[in-house]
Amino acid sequence: MNDFAYPSDRTILVTGAAGFLGSHLCKKLLATNDNIEILAVDNLYSGTKYNIAELEKHPRFEFLRHDVTNPLVVEVDEIYNLACPASPVHYQHDPVQTLKTSVHGAINMLGLAKRTKSKILQASTSEVYGDPKTSPQREEYWGNVNPIGIRSCYDEGKRAAETLFFDYRRQHALDTRVMRIFNTYGPSMHPNDGRVVSNFIIQALKNEPITVYGDGSQTRSFCYVDDLINGMIGLMNCPQAGAEPVNIGNPHEITVCQLADIVIELTGSKSKVDYLTLPGDDPLQRCPDISKAKSLFNWEPKVQLETGLARTIKYFDELLMAKPAVLQAAE
Repeated sequence: MNDFAYPSDRTILVTGAAGFLGSHLCKKLLATNDNIEILAVDNLYSGTKYNIAELEKHPRFEFLRHDVTNPLVVEVDEIYNLACPASPVHYQHDPVQTLKTSVHGAINMLGLAKRTKSKILQASTSEVYGDPKTSPQREEYWGNVNPIGIRSCYDEGKRAAETLFFDYRRQHALDTRVMRIFNTYGPSMHPNDGRVVSNFIIQALKNEPITVYGDGSQTRSFCYVDDLINGMIGLMNCPQAGAEPVNIGNPHEITVCQLADIVIELTGSKSKVDYLTLPGDDPLQRCPDISKAKSLFNWEPKVQLETGLARTIKYFDELLMAKPAVLQAAE
């Protein structure tokens, strides 16, 4: 899949722009397309301006601190809606606000897209499948989600946002995309977001015990952030892709214990594995079927897990060495 060449003089709105994925998306769009301007929106709840510091003097980049649960009146041509805390640590801290961000945020961004006649992409999640009874997960699978658990604010919020996107598409003929994102990792991850990759790397670099929840036999599939962003842009610019959700992730499935072993080896850590109680509603497997993305816009991940982990380890190692200034900026 080649980089997409945007028409001239277009303004692209990215919500959640100071987050992990949002910051990478802004950098990719600006680096590969000279014909666009980026309006970056974030309330900085879980994102940080450190992630976009290198862009703030860019002539085609503008940052606006704003919460998407409130309406936004701007003129744009395209919208990537990434606003929502995505790690359990952050979205469980204020579950009501998390649900509002998904639902009210979707309503406000869809309303903006309707008024401006913009194309709009929703960053959904593999969590809409819950604790799946089938693997790999295909887009046609309706999921196995607990509607009242501790993760429900995120899972059900994203499911409701998908409903809104398809209802707006049917009722108002909006040009929409829905992207179901599977586990993604890479530089600019929050060091304290509670996700397994960042947890393991930070613990290994500090030679602290690697905390594995449950027996470690649960599986995940990990997509490097550069691959994920290429998939996001490809989906946005595929005319045939709007009628149904599309999985974007890495179909290579490994156990959490295997991931711990790889991280320990790559860091040369002296850490040992410490097994803890599995949190509520933690899915036992997560693996995407990406055949739809392959057939629609010829996308599949390219970066091998060990390669991506080595780059991510380098990022966190530098972050820890720069403490306190850089690490505090990322917290």
